[in-house]
Amino acid sequence: MAGVALTIGFVTDLHFGPQAFHEGKLRKLTHHAGPLAREVVRRMNEELHPDLLVNLGDDIEDQDREADLARYGECQEILRSAKAELVNVAGNHDTIHLTRDDLARLWRREGPLFYSFDRGGHHFVVLHTHERKDVDVRIPRAQLEWCKADLARTTLPSIVLMHHPASEQPLERSFWFRGRAHLALVEERRELRAILEQSGRVRAVFNGHVHRNHIDVIRGIPYVTFQSLTENLDEDAPGRPAATHAIATVDETHLAVEVYGNDPASYRVEW
Repeated sequence: MAGVALTIGFVTDLHFGPQAFHEGKLRKLTHHAGPLAREVVRRMNEELHPDLLVNLGDDIEDQDREADLARYGECQEILRSAKAELVNVAGNHDTIHLTRDDLARLWRREGPLFYSFDRGGHHFVVLHTHERKDVDVRIPRAQLEWCKADLARTTLPSIVLMHHPASEQPLERSFWFRGRAHLALVEERRELRAILEQSGRVRAVFNGHVHRNHIDVIRGIPYVTFQSLTENLDEDAPGRPAATHAIATVDETHLAVEVYGNDPASYRVEW
């Protein structure tokens, strides 16, 4: 499909659930999650028209198994009202009380939470990063080996989707991760990046988790981080939600990213 652009919609860190505070201040405006998600889907359907809608994870603000199942299901029901095919990534809050099988069932697929597929002349790799609360963020060795073998099998330009970042972005200004990079960035990120670089196939990597917009280009590969849908852009209550959603356009010459909402951004990278 040379010359044909692929358009991908993104939303991440929706956090359906109880309000979340950090250092005594209201940071996640979770009570807005439902209306904001519906508005994202409306815009995707009526204005932006992506080929795929990617959910980069943390659909919920975890509470307990019963509440998490209900809220994760609610979030998925809203996102599935998009006309574009929905692609899901698991976030750390999603798997505290819910199991791999719970998420796979709600995603309407079978197998592990890392997988790959081809769409629109591109190969997609979905990774499942594992966070141990207040300890670290990892990618298991077996998954790294799977990723390397999977990229070796394709001849298509490839896009990697994951919840936690694999880049080296600075976090000094982060509300959530200042002084806590080990809870933001994947520990095996250098090894992962080497796999992606050596494949010669990867056009871009997209993630959420950090609750801000950011881009790093490392050895020619752009690593794009998206802001949370429900992050409070003000200092405290009552707050102003980021309402973030994005469109990325990928073709044989460049990547263009437009981030919408109350914390907009725009990126362009030539291959």
